[in-house]
Formats: sequence, C-alpha cells, structure tokens
Amino acid sequence: MVALRASFFPSALHGAETQGVKRNMKKIVFVLTFAAFLGFAGAALAVEPSNEENIKRIQDTLAVHLPRLQVDAIRPAGFAGLYEVTFGNRLLYITGDGRHLLQGKVIDLDTRTHVTEERLQQLKQATLNSLDEESMIIYGDKASKHTVTVFTDIDCGYCRKLHSEMDKYNDAGIRIRYLAYPRAGLASASARTANAVWCAEDRNAAMDIAKSGGQVEARDCESPVAEHYELGQQFGISGTPALLMENGEVIPGYVPAARLARALNSQKDD
Repeated sequence: MVALRASFFPSALHGAETQGVKRNMKKIVFVLTFAAFLGFAGAALAVEPSNEENIKRIQDTLAVHLPRLQVDAIRPAGFAGLYEVTFGNRLLYITGDGRHLLQGKVIDLDTRTHVTEERLQQLKQATLNSLDEESMIIYGDKASKHTVTVFTDIDCGYCRKLHSEMDKYNDAGIRIRYLAYPRAGLASASARTANAVWCAEDRNAAMDIAKSGGQVEARDCESPVAEHYELGQQFGISGTPALLMENGEVIPGYVPAARLARALNSQKDD
C-alpha cells in the first residue's frame, strides 16, 4: 500500500518518498522476519511431554481399550517417536499420545538390522534366565559349556530320537533342560503322561521310561506341566522338540548333537 500511494506524489517528491518506502519496507521485512523467528523459537522451546507423561497416557489408554492385556513394561522404542509395550515374550508399538497402535516387525534399512526380532530374542533370553530349574528335568553337568532348554512331548517321535542320543549331547558339552509341552493340549494322554513323569520321585528315571514307550505310574502332585505349556504358548511353540538356545533363539525340530554344538559355539564367538 505504501508503494502504491507513492506513485501519486509530485515528481519532485518522488525520489524522497521512494527512499522512505525502501526504509519502511526494510522495517516491515525485519519485523516479519523477527516475528517468524520468535514463532520458530517458541515452537522449538515448547516443552514436549516427558516419557513419564507419555507412558502414563499409554497405560491409561491400554487400560480402557485393552483391559485384558497384561503389560510388563512400556518404554521408548528408540525410533519414530514410538513406545514399546512388552507383555510376556511379545511386543507391540504405540504412539506417545496412546492413539495409534502398531503390530509388526521393524527393520532398520541402513543397518539391515531386524530391530523387532532382536528385541524379541532379548525378551526370550531374559525369560530363559529367570526360569526356575527346580521345575525342569535336566540331563548334564551344570558346568557344561552350553545349556539348551527343550520343549518336549513325551510321545513325539523326534523328541524320543533326541532323548535316545542324550549321551551325545552331554559329551558335546551340551546340558539339556526339559520343559513339558504336550502338543495335543493339557487334557491329552500325553499331558497325563507328562504329569506322571514330573510327579515321579525320580524324574529322570521316569523320563527315560516314558521316552522308551514304557508306563509311568500316575501320582498326584503340584505338577509344573500346565505352567510349562503356557510358557511354550508365549514362546510361540507349535511343534516339538523346540530348542531354546542360550541367546533366546528358538530352533524347531530335532538337531543332531554335533550340529547343535557347532551352532552354539558360533553364537559364543559372535
């Protein structure tokens, strides 16, 4: 508007007015630039919600929308402003405002790292380290170089093959810890046999008998079979034997002792 008005002044005044216009324009530009800077600075200095506030908001949201979800922990995921929600050996991602939930696997394209898979493996490893060996049936010396935890079904053919080669695993420096996983469920004949084995006075002897097709006398006790089965569900076990390596990795199926020892030694080297 100032520039437009200048064109109506006499020519004698035009030069002076033009200079005034330039000065005014400079002032306007400065004021606008400074205002923009203040706006930017204000946005930069705006206090973002803290992790504690976001976590509380996420907890409240999950309590309303997923009340049956038993959450173990909520923490920043470390990327994209997301938070990681862990429950058992599983996880999901959620935005800080608690509104958007994501399920899936994250891959870092720069490093080609399977972020979610590595995190799930850490969770499984932590679970393994927390297990009470009193509920297991164990073969091998505690001083063995390696320990592998095996979900086993008494009637599974490859489970029996693995058991028949127990000496080979122990000789290769591998200690085997058994957890019960009756594939047909807790109401099956395999579950009843597993309960009989775990309730036996000598569990190892009872396991040897059952794995060779013999009968184990049923006894009443507080059997851990149901607890083991639930744990297997959390680990996503669908078949047996299922071998839980020391780093939390799950290997499905029978693996000969020599090959298993090589895989374990390779993990140690890594």
